[in-house]
Amino acid sequence: MIDAVATDSSTPSTDKQRRARRTRMTGAERRQQLLEIGRTLFAAKGFEGTSVEEIAAKAGVSKPVVYEHFGGKEGLYAVVVDREMRRLLDMVTGSLTAGHPRELCEQAAFALLDYIEEYTDGFRILVRDSPIPQSTGSFASLISDIATQVEDILGREFKSRGFDPKLAPLYAQALVGMVALTGQWWLDVRRPKKAEVAAHLVNLAWHGLDGLEQKPRLIGHRKA
Repeated sequence: MIDAVATDSSTPSTDKQRRARRTRMTGAERRQQLLEIGRTLFAAKGFEGTSVEEIAAKAGVSKPVVYEHFGGKEGLYAVVVDREMRRLLDMVTGSLTAGHPRELCEQAAFALLDYIEEYTDGFRILVRDSPIPQSTGSFASLISDIATQVEDILGREFKSRGFDPKLAPLYAQALVGMVALTGQWWLDVRRPKKAEVAAHLVNLAWHGLDGLEQKPRLIGHRKA
């Protein structure tokens, strides 16, 4: 009889224990739990495919708890995106420690590929178009931020080679965009290995820069 009472899920004492477990988290812990659940669902289903009901159910709470912490799905999504953008930007900017420009290119490529490998869900979220006008940013704006870091490196290299340093922003956008788009492709195929992908990216970028014409010309019929 004692065992039967202890294992009966409908007993009042067990219900109280369940309620106690649900309310044991602090506000900060609950917020972090919701962020992690939202991050996983947004990566798998996208913003439109994820509902507040599903987020609440996964967390074992009611819908008002989600609204209390984030004001709704939009607020939760915006915080998730902001955190991922800051994480990726910090990883890229923190990786730029070498002195030689080619090694700096390698470090930047590795940083992006490292992020894709370690924070796959975050990258899947970032490469989706944000449906929220008030969101703190987008993947395009993040790429622009990273390109600004690369721009300084290219500007110095251009100047030392006699090129117009004012063109550095254009080339920085092109190079970072190339790495980012390749990263999106590698996200799914995961081959070749990360180091080989980085080597090929830098090979194209570095030797492309090495053979730049000071005044590039068009060879086709269209000139404007």
